[in-house]
Amino acid sequence: MQLTDAQRLDWLRLIRTEGVGPRTFRGLINRFGSAAAALDALPDLTRRTGKPTVPASKALAEREMAAAARLGVRYLAMGEPDYPKSLHATDTAPPLIALRGEVGAILKPAVALVGSRNASSAGLAFTERLARGLSEAGIVVVSGLARGIDASAHRASLGGGTVAALAGGHDKIYPDNHRSLVEEILGAGGALVAEMPMGWVPRGRDFPRRNRIISGLSLGTVVIEAARRSGSLITARFALEQGREVFAVPGSPLDPRAEGTNDLIRQGATLVAEVEHVLTVIEPLISGATLPGGGVNDRPEAEPLDYWDEIDLDGRDRRPAHGALCEEPLSLTALDASGPSEAGDAHARLLAALSPTPVGTDLLARATGLPVRVVQSLLMELELSGRIERHGSGSVSLRSRG
Repeated sequence: MQLTDAQRLDWLRLIRTEGVGPRTFRGLINRFGSAAAALDALPDLTRRTGKPTVPASKALAEREMAAAARLGVRYLAMGEPDYPKSLHATDTAPPLIALRGEVGAILKPAVALVGSRNASSAGLAFTERLARGLSEAGIVVVSGLARGIDASAHRASLGGGTVAALAGGHDKIYPDNHRSLVEEILGAGGALVAEMPMGWVPRGRDFPRRNRIISGLSLGTVVIEAARRSGSLITARFALEQGREVFAVPGSPLDPRAEGTNDLIRQGATLVAEVEHVLTVIEPLISGATLPGGGVNDRPEAEPLDYWDEIDLDGRDRRPAHGALCEEPLSLTALDASGPSEAGDAHARLLAALSPTPVGTDLLARATGLPVRVVQSLLMELELSGRIERHGSGSVSLRSRG
C-alpha cells in the first residue's frame, strides 16, 4: 500500500479530528473504506451523541504538512513500506507517524532502553555500556529523549543510528536543552518519530502515549533504574501487552531507583547484567520472527486505553465532559520534573548521582558535570556528615540509613 498525497492529507485530517484516536481511526476506515469517506460521514455519525464532530479542516492539515516539510519531516502511514512492521503489529499503532531523519533507522531490529531521569552515575555508566554494546552488535537503540537514562542511551549509541520517540511535535523538543542531542542523533544517521501535531507541547498523558511507541518499535525493552511509580514501568507494561521481551537491570535494595526494576525481575523479567543477556534473547527473534504487516484494514480491533478520548462508533460519545480528563497514572511533573541538575546546586547534583552502589570519582564528575576537585571537596563534606562511605580504589557510595 502506498498513499497518494491527497489520501495522506485525508488521513492527517482524520487523525487530527477531535475524538479520533488509533482505535476509532481503524474502525472508521474499516467501516467506510477510506479516510475521505469517513470524513464525510463523521458529522452525521456523531450527531446522535448531541456533540456532532467537525472534522479537522483541509487548511489545518495543509499548514501542518507545510510546517513539517520545512523541518524535513515526512508522514508514514500504517501499511506503507517504510512504516515499521514492529510498530504496526501493536494494537494501538499510530495511523500516521511523523519521521525526521533516516528511515532506515526505524526499520532495523531495535531494543528500547529506558529508566530514571534522576539517574545515578552507576546507572548512567551501565546504560552507556549496554547501549554501546547493542549498537556494535547492529541493534538500534530506541529511547524517549528524556534526561538521565534516555539521554545516556542515545549518546552512547549514536554510531548505530539511535531512534528517539517524542511526546510532542517535532518543533517542540522536550526537554528544550536536548535540541543539541537531537542534532547529534540526526547527524549520526538516526531518527526522531512523533505522532502529535507540529507545534504540540507535550502534556502529562502524552508521555505514556509516547512510551507505547518506544516499546512498539522494539523487540524488547530494558528498564534501568526505575522507582515503583515510574514512567519507565509504563513502557514495560506496554511491551508486555505488545508481546515483546521485558528486561530489567537489578539494583541495590537500598536505592529507591531500583525498586521498580527489582520488582520487574521478581515478576519474571529477564535479568540483565551485560549486553549478551539481551542479545541472547533477541537474536532468535531477529533471525526467525516475522511481524504482521499489511494495511490498516488488517488490524484487529483493540480494547480502548485511557490515553485517548475517543468516539465510539456505536454512537456513544466516550469523550469526557468539559474540563474532565481521563485518569492519568502519572502527571507531567512526575514524569519529567526538573531535577537537581538544573537547580545549579552542586551538592544536590552530587547526591542525586550517588547510590548504594560504589562508584568512582571520575564517573561522578562525568555524571554531574562538576570538576573532579569540586566532587572531591563535596565528598569530603558528605563523609564528615556520615552520608557516604568509602571503598577500595577510591569509590564511594551512599550510606544506608537503616
